[in-house]
Amino acid sequence: MRRRGVTVILGALITALLAVGVMAFPLPYVVLKPGPTVNTLGSDNGKEVIQVTKAQTTTSTGQLRLTTVGVQPSVELVWAIRGWLSNEQAVVPRELIYPPDQSEKQVEQQNAEEFTLSQNSAVTVALRKLGYPLQTFVTQVAAGGAAVGVLREDDIITAVDGTEVTSPDKLTQLVQAKPAGTTLTVSYTRAGKSETAKIKTKAAEGSDTPRIGVSIDKKQPHPFTVSIDLDEIGGPSAGLMFTLGIIDKLKPEDLTGGKIIAGTGTIDDEGNVGPIGGIPQKLVGAKNSGAKLFLVPIDNCAEALQNKVDGLPMAEVATVDDALSALQTFTSGGTPKPCTAS
Repeated sequence: MRRRGVTVILGALITALLAVGVMAFPLPYVVLKPGPTVNTLGSDNGKEVIQVTKAQTTTSTGQLRLTTVGVQPSVELVWAIRGWLSNEQAVVPRELIYPPDQSEKQVEQQNAEEFTLSQNSAVTVALRKLGYPLQTFVTQVAAGGAAVGVLREDDIITAVDGTEVTSPDKLTQLVQAKPAGTTLTVSYTRAGKSETAKIKTKAAEGSDTPRIGVSIDKKQPHPFTVSIDLDEIGGPSAGLMFTLGIIDKLKPEDLTGGKIIAGTGTIDDEGNVGPIGGIPQKLVGAKNSGAKLFLVPIDNCAEALQNKVDGLPMAEVATVDDALSALQTFTSGGTPKPCTAS
């Protein structure tokens, strides 16, 4: 009986140890959780998030909060079970966040680069809304190119066939919208004087892609500087909220109306709002931070509706103009355009 008792005890102990080992064994998953939210109009770690010099700024009575997703990269079974049972967390394959061909450090570096690009686009769009247009100018005319003898270095290209050139990407789209050999009417400014010329596009060597034969860059003259100082945030999804924050700081009107408004979405130089990941967790984070409205990229609306949070209305936005309209409507007591599943 003693030997049998010892065997039972040893068996139970081994089983318990194996169970502990299984529970502690790392799994190929990560857990997504609601991350911190940050008021773009306020401070973080004692520093203003949006910093403006050589210009008068205003103070808002409300908040414009960007939202984030927390990632738990090392997941044991016990954490995975908690995540599966939680309404606020998501357990996803690790490779969706950390591709097999990239290290965690490389992913973090990529997120940092995307964050910087997002900030730059936010500044570009905000300045445009404040009356400082983005200018596309010629840096070089290619020898033998279509623009030889027509355009010069430093010419600012303003329109193609009557359509405004709002960015270098827009110029490329307009030139490539018609086949090579098409004659375009190109409007430009040289030394402050507006000019118009006809340019017949040529195909790029080895392809059918039309070109006007110039190298271009962008500039946006303005009398002040804008910078964003925020640590430990990565990726492009804060672009929209940074854009709104810059506009709010430099306009006399208070965009918030004294309310806490949260949101998410990428931003490009044209002011288009793009989709992001982690909507379910960002909605929870926004609600926890006291938000009264959440701005949702139009392409995320279906997912947002499936994961809506009680007491947190959502507004559908496709552009920065949509977001500004939603804020004006909401702070005036109206109902912004809601998210729809289509």
